[in-house]
Amino acid sequence: MKLEDLSPLIERRRASGLSYGYDRFRVDPAVAVLQWPDDVLEQSLYDFGDNDRFVTDYGSIDLREIRWWLETVPPADFHGMPTGASDAGCIEKFADNPVHWVKVRPREVGQHWEEHGTWLRPPLLIDRRLLGPSGNGLQVVKGRTRVGVLRGRLREGLHVAPHHQAWVGRP
Repeated sequence: MKLEDLSPLIERRRASGLSYGYDRFRVDPAVAVLQWPDDVLEQSLYDFGDNDRFVTDYGSIDLREIRWWLETVPPADFHGMPTGASDAGCIEKFADNPVHWVKVRPREVGQHWEEHGTWLRPPLLIDRRLLGPSGNGLQVVKGRTRVGVLRGRLREGLHVAPHHQAWVGRP
């Protein structure tokens, strides 16, 4: 199953507006069969399943091949971690001004960075072996701003936790 196979569901969701919320989306048989964690499903398919850039970067992946785990990742592993080709360079754009990108988020996001030195919601990373052509290491799927803020905070010497939680999709 690929992103294009979910087009009817996503079109139905968009056409129904608020009446087709996440609770209804997550139990639809088209996505329930994936058995993905709610946080992953919401951040990826629910929020971006029909986003042109998301589809360009990840449309060739067989979604049934991905298994998600919440993993602890050290800050150094995020250094140089790419995102999809359609958004190349955006992580560094966010890293250039991490204070700004935290300030434009809800207040609790900034508080969490200050108190815990990490993001409030784990980003989504994917094992690059799932991509065509396959590669090594991890890639940022969702959470480019979060990863950029982390890189910028490291560069500026701001408080950063020694480890960070991230959802990692692996074959």
